[in-house]
Parts: sequence; C-alpha cells; structure tokens
Amino acid sequence: MLSVLTQLPPGLLEAAPTELYRILQGPTLIHLPGQRPEPVLVSVLLHGNEDTGLRALQTVLSRHAGRQLPRALSLFIGNVAAARLAVRRLEEQPDYNRVWPGSVDPATPEHEMMARVVEEMRARRVFASVDIHNNSGLNPHYSCVSRLDPRALHLCLLFSRTVVHFERPLGVQVSAFNDLCPAVTLECGKPGAAESAEKAADFMEGCLHLAEFPAHAPRPQDLDLYHTVATVKIPPDVTFSFAGDHADLRLVPDLDHMNFRELAPRTFWGHVRAGSPRPLEVTDASGAGAFERFFTVKNSELRLARTVMPAMLTLDERAIRQDCLCYLMERLVLP
Repeated sequence: MLSVLTQLPPGLLEAAPTELYRILQGPTLIHLPGQRPEPVLVSVLLHGNEDTGLRALQTVLSRHAGRQLPRALSLFIGNVAAARLAVRRLEEQPDYNRVWPGSVDPATPEHEMMARVVEEMRARRVFASVDIHNNSGLNPHYSCVSRLDPRALHLCLLFSRTVVHFERPLGVQVSAFNDLCPAVTLECGKPGAAESAEKAADFMEGCLHLAEFPAHAPRPQDLDLYHTVATVKIPPDVTFSFAGDHADLRLVPDLDHMNFRELAPRTFWGHVRAGSPRPLEVTDASGAGAFERFFTVKNSELRLARTVMPAMLTLDERAIRQDCLCYLMERLVLP
C-alpha cells in the first residue's frame, strides 16, 4: 500500500487534497535531501478532511523551490482515498491515526504500513517528528505530546504555549516516534483557514533550521500545560442531538464553546431521556470506566461532577461517531 519516493511528483505543490489521488497511488512517503542529513518527518492527511498540513507543506516547499532545504525532510501523506472525498476516513477503513505501532486494535494492512514508515525513519535517524491535524470544534492552536520529553516541549513552543500531554488513545503517530526522536502533534483549528496553514508552515521552517535541541527543559512559566484525564464517547446505541429534538441525549447547542475553558462542577451539558442507556462512555488514562468520576445525571440533567477543561468538543455528528465527543483535561505542573 505504501509508495516511497525520493523526489516530489509533478503537481504535488499545487494540488488540493481532493486531487491528490490523481498524483499519488495512495499513502506515500517522500524523502527529500537537505544540508543536514537527519530528516524532520512531517505527516499530513492521516485524516482525509484535515487539509492544513498539506497546505503548510506546499508553502514551505514553494519557499525553497530551486534550492536545497536546510535539513532533510520526509513527508508522509496518509489517507489519499479519504482526502478525495474530504472525509476523515472511509467507512471500511481504520482510523489512520490509530494503527501505528502501539495500537491494540486487530492487525490490518494499515498497521503493517505504519510500522514500515517507522522503520524507514529509524534507518534515516529521524531528527524530529511532526503530525499535523485539524479538528472540527472551536479550539485554539495547540500541540500535543505523549511523553514529557524536554526536546519535544521545546518543539511545542515553536507553535504555541498551549500543550496537552496525553496517554490515550493508543496507536497514534506521535507515540510511535517517542523512542526515536522528539515527537509532537499540531492541532491547527478547523480546516480551510489560511492563517492556520501559514502558522504550521512557519513552525516547519523553524524545525528545518534547528541544528540541535536545548539541553535544558522549558521553564514552567513558558507553558500552559494540561494532561488528558478522560476520553468521552457517545455509545453507538445512544441517539443524540444538538437541536433539542427527541433523542436519548440532547446536548446544549453551543457545547463546543466550552473547549479550553475550565468548567466548574455542575456545569450543564444536556438532557437525558428517561429510560435511555447511560448517555456517555467515559474512560480514564488507564482505559478504565470513569463516568461517575466526571459526570452526574439527576432529574434527567447531564452535569459535570468535577472541575475539568474539555478539548475537541465538536458539533460534527459524524466526527463524534468516528472518534469521540471530547477529551477532558486538568492542569499539569511541569516537573
């Protein structure tokens, strides 16, 4: 399934995500030389409807057209088939950001492909790994790490002072590279924003010009650091709505405005229809069930049970079904 190239195919720098299928046969890893040989890996379009990474790559490579990059660059362009239809993934596909080494899902050809990408980059002594994403709710620009590596935190500061440390989900790109190099995920807000692509391009430029990483950790006051403590999903057998119509779970229509706001206990999230199943599936960082620790249902009202800060709340019903409703975070002090 994986194509490996050593030069840019014609038309790549001009193509929209929906046109990539005309240029690439499928998932493609492209190795480009640079003055420093250890490459930065940039992965884009692991979700086919998240275009900022591709736009940023096109901007950076256009800036350097006709001259050598300051550091070698490896590009992994992921779900070309889903990008053709501008969807996160096709219904028959696994999530391309849940099939990297470390995944506990049943093995698929996509698992083998991602393992090959990791081994390719191991052989090339990868310098840093960057995975670029968008999200479907109202979120600021922020970065994510799955290991509190001081080098990765310095990378994060090139993008935003807001950093999220997480342990789940498993099988994600950033975790697969932790043992090889500093690895970060960029969350660039909603797709289609020119300023997001420009900011991600400037971040990539900074990575390519790095000669080495600082030996010291960032100062705690330089970071707004959070830790993901729970993942919130809506069970498949629970119907839900943001429109106030008849459903098992009627969520408030502006729920995504709660992202990155510290919410007090008893904050109202919606109504639960009497006799319906438990409205949310909540798992903590260890994978254990944790609904009662974070939510209450009383008099048909769904409310928070403790102070938390949500991230990635979205009103996109398809995204909720394919991934989750949100993540819950708490502030973390840098050791």
